[in-house]
Amino acid sequence: MQALVNEHSELTHDEIRRYSRHLIMPEVGIEGQRKLKAASVLLIGTGGLGSPLALYLAAAGIGRIGLVDYDIVDETNLQRQVIHGQDSVGHLKVDSAEARMKQINPYLRVDKYNEPLTSENALRLFEPYDVIIDGTDNFPTRYLVNDACVKLGKPNVYGSIFRFEGQLSVFYAKEGPCYRCMFPTPPPPGLVPSCAEGGVLGILPGTIGTLQATEAIKLILGIGEPMVGRMLLYDGLEMSFTTLKVRKNPNCPVCSIPAEAVTLIDYEQFCGMPAHDHSDYKATVNGSSNGATLSEITVRDLKTRLDKGENLLILDVRDPHEWEISALEGSLRIPKPQIEAAKNDVLAGRKRREDTVLAQIPSDREIVVQCRSGKRSADSIKFLREAGYTNPLVNLAGGILAWADEIDPSMPKY
Repeated sequence: MQALVNEHSELTHDEIRRYSRHLIMPEVGIEGQRKLKAASVLLIGTGGLGSPLALYLAAAGIGRIGLVDYDIVDETNLQRQVIHGQDSVGHLKVDSAEARMKQINPYLRVDKYNEPLTSENALRLFEPYDVIIDGTDNFPTRYLVNDACVKLGKPNVYGSIFRFEGQLSVFYAKEGPCYRCMFPTPPPPGLVPSCAEGGVLGILPGTIGTLQATEAIKLILGIGEPMVGRMLLYDGLEMSFTTLKVRKNPNCPVCSIPAEAVTLIDYEQFCGMPAHDHSDYKATVNGSSNGATLSEITVRDLKTRLDKGENLLILDVRDPHEWEISALEGSLRIPKPQIEAAKNDVLAGRKRREDTVLAQIPSDREIVVQCRSGKRSADSIKFLREAGYTNPLVNLAGGILAWADEIDPSMPKY
């Protein structure tokens, strides 16, 4: 594959000394380092994957790096988002990342976009950059990044992480398949948990993120065999790498049509889930008899009603190891997967409701369903509606994290 960047930026004597270990490699040399300095890369996210990406691309001498992130640094980030430190907690991630990148390499240009990526701004943000790197953890953004890259003819260096496993590929419609060739439609909402719900080994994003950085540099220099048309699967527990072939779909809804005909859509509605915490996306209880909007209650309102002695049942649908960290007193605890499995058995006629874990959940009183942050509880309400529950089912907005923030600061957060 030809190099993406054919421009050459002159190197100063200080830069020649800084990049000397690159310059003595024939695959890079001084001409390659000039290309790296002339190159521009846009990072979507400065979290788990974005941290090693930003650090190593800055150190490698990429001349211009854009950062797209709307979030602030939280202590829960520090287990894996190594570009940020304790002193950065409460600060904007793009500011924290820029400061660390400039410590590593004062010669680079950092563009900061403290805003969520949307269909309205994606083309504007992507257009000035040679390579787009997806370091996000949600499906609406992945589809948006893919479609915008196809429309603009730019390579999308893709990475994904969950618990001990990671994925890596380069989706580049000019040279091979795009993300939609492999995944034409998103999985059903709630089927694939996020890292916030399922966890991630803190070291894993370092592994996948540095591989993404490697692919970006290969594309810029035109060396080696980029991961176009291939998907790398990494299993940290087995320490195994598996490579799959990915073929271009001649009927792909995005890359099989002229680029100018590609339209950026409402990806939250397409995927049935929000793209970020500040989203205006409204969940609905799909499968209920009336398709009603999900009912929610704040932690403060729940506390008031409990103090009044109202006959509420709190249903905690987190996993058992999470209950050991923190839990609301008196809650009924049934993990979401057990509720979903019981619902499937009832709908398939394999079991009666009273012969499953659903027998523990009353159908004649109001139930407040609770998880860590509110997503799994919303999914569980959907499952209960599908199983035939018609009593009031209310989602606890913000989950136990909100309870710890607003009601009981002594409760540990995770």
